[in-house]
Amino acid sequence: MIVAISIGAVDVPVGDVWGIVLHHVTGTGPAPADPALDQIVWNFRTPRVVLAALVGAGLAVSGAVLQTVVSNPLADPVVLGFSYGATLGAVLVITFGGGMALAGIGASAAAFAGAMAAGALVFALGQRRGRMAPTRLVLAGVAVGYVFLAATSYVQLQATPNELRTVTFWMLGSVAGAQWDQLPTVTVVVLATTALLSLFGRRLNALLAGDESATALGVDVNRLRAVVLVLAALLTGTVIAVSGSIGFVGLMIPHLVRLTIGADHRRLLPLSALLGAVYLVLVDLLSRTLDRPNELPLGILTALLGAPFFLWLLRRNKGLDSV
Repeated sequence: MIVAISIGAVDVPVGDVWGIVLHHVTGTGPAPADPALDQIVWNFRTPRVVLAALVGAGLAVSGAVLQTVVSNPLADPVVLGFSYGATLGAVLVITFGGGMALAGIGASAAAFAGAMAAGALVFALGQRRGRMAPTRLVLAGVAVGYVFLAATSYVQLQATPNELRTVTFWMLGSVAGAQWDQLPTVTVVVLATTALLSLFGRRLNALLAGDESATALGVDVNRLRAVVLVLAALLTGTVIAVSGSIGFVGLMIPHLVRLTIGADHRRLLPLSALLGAVYLVLVDLLSRTLDRPNELPLGILTALLGAPFFLWLLRRNKGLDSV
């Protein structure tokens, strides 16, 4: 993260970055000699890098638990429709922002509400006789996602060229507009939700053996799925609301961790959070350095990196053929 803060349109020596960050965090050490440098490091790059880490961690953890509770290795916030719901909410505010702004609704709040609405629909449609069925959840997620995507496309037709450019950039994901006042809520949600989900580690491990085996071990499968899905929706809605729609992180990172340390959720979830944070910080660094001074949306790079990974995974793991 320190290296990512130091690199940009204006490169800052790592030692200076350490000094500025420590001065602001601990209040010790001399004040930065160059106010402009202090502004670049502390007000622009540090919140951006921290937000990228939080978003990467949140998406990776959400993807890891969703793949388990719906028994599908390709499940993630996009497949279950959460991302499309968030996108519709934000696009509505960007396109019809005047009236919604008067009601006190910003793009981030609308994106969060959209993700939660999509999640509620998926949960309702994914139940059969009062119980959540993994296959129905995935099918419901795909259907709900396409409905929200169609609505988003219609709203885009009403947008002006300037609004359309903003909408497109937001849909592809970015942390360029990160501000310090965004971080407390996202930090609390990501850390608290990851900790809560980690407490379900043993029960999630039991779920890997199948519903019948998990029930025989004393796990209330339906209740576990409901709680985990609500937490995953909360986590996804919170991070997408501040970063836009970013794909493949929730798909790729959990698989990469499983290939390394196995499927024990007591280790899988915290390590997925860590690797997801590192991964998105590096992707964000690439997004602002590959084509200086222009900036690429994160979604373009995560797709370019994620798609080849899954092609490799499909060739390597023939067990996916039976899913």
